[in-house]
Amino acid sequence: MRRLPVLLLLGATALLLAGCGPNLIERLQNFWALGFCGTVIVVLDILALIELANSQREFSSKALWALLIIFFPVGGLILYYFFGR
Repeated sequence: MRRLPVLLLLGATALLLAGCGPNLIERLQNFWALGFCGTVIVVLDILALIELANSQREFSSKALWALLIIFFPVGGLILYYFFGR
């Protein structure tokens, strides 16, 4: 029962962060305009996608996690590292 408020707070934070800023594709198209934080987000997203590609998951699961990471770079990354590994 105690985990429910924590999960709801984490989900709300991830949803809020996911809506802030461009997706991964838009970040990569204008890579040189990124600041330090943007560069860190892109590098961590790429590492997460590589780790996901090398995992033993089913294709459908890999595709859903990859889409989540690509379209919601910050929130998708947080969700993947907490729940997807």
